[in-house]
Amino acid sequence: MSKVKVIMGVDSITWPLNGMGRYALELAKRLPGSDGIEELLFFANGRFVSEKVLAAISQGGTANAAMFGWRLFSAIKRGLRQSNAAAWVHTEILPAIVKRRLRNFSEFLYHSPSYLLPDHGGPAVTTIHDLSIFKFPQWHPEYRVKRLNAAIGKTLDVASHVITDTEEVRREVLDYFALPEEMVTAVPLGVGDSFYPRRDAELALALETFGLKPGEYSLCVASIEPRKNIDRLVGAYANLPVSLQRKYPLVLVGDYGWNSEDIHRLIADCEQRGWLKYLKHVSDSYLPLLYSGCRAFVYPSLYEGFGLPLLEAMACGVPVLTSDCSCMPEVAGDAGMLVDPYDILSVAKGIERILTDDSWRMSAVERGFARAGSMTWDNTVRNTLAVYRKVWDEK
Repeated sequence: MSKVKVIMGVDSITWPLNGMGRYALELAKRLPGSDGIEELLFFANGRFVSEKVLAAISQGGTANAAMFGWRLFSAIKRGLRQSNAAAWVHTEILPAIVKRRLRNFSEFLYHSPSYLLPDHGGPAVTTIHDLSIFKFPQWHPEYRVKRLNAAIGKTLDVASHVITDTEEVRREVLDYFALPEEMVTAVPLGVGDSFYPRRDAELALALETFGLKPGEYSLCVASIEPRKNIDRLVGAYANLPVSLQRKYPLVLVGDYGWNSEDIHRLIADCEQRGWLKYLKHVSDSYLPLLYSGCRAFVYPSLYEGFGLPLLEAMACGVPVLTSDCSCMPEVAGDAGMLVDPYDILSVAKGIERILTDDSWRMSAVERGFARAGSMTWDNTVRNTLAVYRKVWDEK
């Protein structure tokens, strides 16, 4: 079996990591040395990147000059993307520069883990995580919508294959872009080794940092933005009996997202009432502990490409509530409690049950363990390599 020479785009690995960044980082950490890889190069921001810099990123490093330069360039790029003129430069000028820098690498397979592909003259794979920016543009800033819509056609023109995170998104991609069935493969994401159940004694000291106690709060981990449906989640919690609100306050963990001013005002109001706590961004070292310590994980998002927090919560031994739409039923399987995310009363009834129905909770935890155990990053890498080999053999 011939081995594959790969260039992997790692532009999306910026801190704090979002779902796309986590996916790219886990591939970047596990692909080196994998059976079937002859050579692996990393490319970001128009240049090749050393494994040393990526190793520093994976550890959250900031001290060395290379890391500082990476962060500074990424921050400048994020700022520039917010203007229409810069979006034009990003879609028209930068691809030409990148194409020139990759002109001698057409014998490599190029994989972009974040939608957009350069035209490097060789086989290419893109990962399209979801179609929210195309199907629901109202959930995204205008500059982002314009940039992706302007560039996606060129990406599909040069793509040899498309990877999605779920079968649900695979079907959406096939329908929306009218692609042939054999061109799109679903490769599920995985859960990291740090996500596993902890004993209350281990949790108590860490949770005390946030003013929390094991088993005495509900948790939602999501960026604060319209697609995550935080406003309806908070509205549902407001409809719970006061005794449940006081016994199990709602804890929100997530960065400030786009168009979230009204949601933050609602959050601040409910914090004053005493049954909501907003922790903003939490470090990777604390996040598994927050999962393990919660009574229930609640995630009634309106649309996802996968929904990694669901898998992370199940791996930590926590019952999960999520939406009955998009890919959430596929990811949660038979372990999740499904609710209508557009119906506040449906969400409220689900939350009340997941907090109080001990029989359901115990069985859900066991099913969640089984579900999370079948989805690992090693499996993600193995299935991604299978796509590489397919494309390589057909080139």
